[in-house]
Amino acid sequence: MAESPNDAATPASIVDALKAVAGNPPKVRASFAKGWCVRGTYTPSDRAGEVTRSQSFTGPSRVLARFSVGGGNPSVADTNNLVLRGFSFKLGDGDHRSDILAESAPVHFARTLDQMLAFLEARIPGPDGKPDMAKVKAFSAANPETLNQANYVAARPLPGSFAGTTYWGVHSFPATNAENETRFIKFKVVPARGEITLTEDEARTKPADFLHDDLGTRIAAGNVRFNVMALLDRPGDPTMDVTMRWPDEDHREEVRLGTIVITGLEPDQACDASIFNPANLADGIGHPPDEIFAARRAAYAISLAKRR
Repeated sequence: MAESPNDAATPASIVDALKAVAGNPPKVRASFAKGWCVRGTYTPSDRAGEVTRSQSFTGPSRVLARFSVGGGNPSVADTNNLVLRGFSFKLGDGDHRSDILAESAPVHFARTLDQMLAFLEARIPGPDGKPDMAKVKAFSAANPETLNQANYVAARPLPGSFAGTTYWGVHSFPATNAENETRFIKFKVVPARGEITLTEDEARTKPADFLHDDLGTRIAAGNVRFNVMALLDRPGDPTMDVTMRWPDEDHREEVRLGTIVITGLEPDQACDASIFNPANLADGIGHPPDEIFAARRAAYAISLAKRR
């Protein structure tokens, strides 16, 4: 399994590489640069406590959230079917706040920080504004697991609405319940009214920013509701490799932790003033053990400082 020849991968070098791939646009997020801030409510299910004692998930709260389109380009078209959709949300109050970052694929594109840096460096545009496709193909051939995310996205129709997209937490989170029992879970955020997708012909008729208008219309109609699910682990699940799904993941036992209802749009500043920090997890949900999660905590803070 080929890794980067450069062992100096750090959260800072990852942020720099993400920005470089996007052409270094100023004062925007390094990833999921295009997005919209919203507010809502979270209502727990009566089974949440079976999975976690986290008061973020077992009690009702207000929600601050952000829907986004993947990549570092704030002008990416909503009809681009090669980039992810993101949904980040803050639950809980005071000392019991948790930030969950989810995206429209169940896996990440790299297993280690070195591999992530090499993946990005292979895609940095040359003087002609385009990446060297020979370099990309050589890296992909040596690191086939880095295509798992792109293959998942490519096999699915284009999302037609933020409100009709399923989002995944990708990492394996240790969850501890009221009985002090700990097991791994994966977060899956499922649209209550089902998936909304577009055909290629339908996508051609849509403007570049159609997701924002669609979101506003659906919020006004009261139709933006998600079930926050916990997929339950089995012995032997891969918890350290975020490029791999758990075996038979789509048919796992799952518990509904609660429901998020999005009730309004918020000014961008409400989300841009700080970050959705993956390390913010109230007692009862622990930090995933993989290398990518550990790096994200620092990377988000670095990205915030750069865009200021």
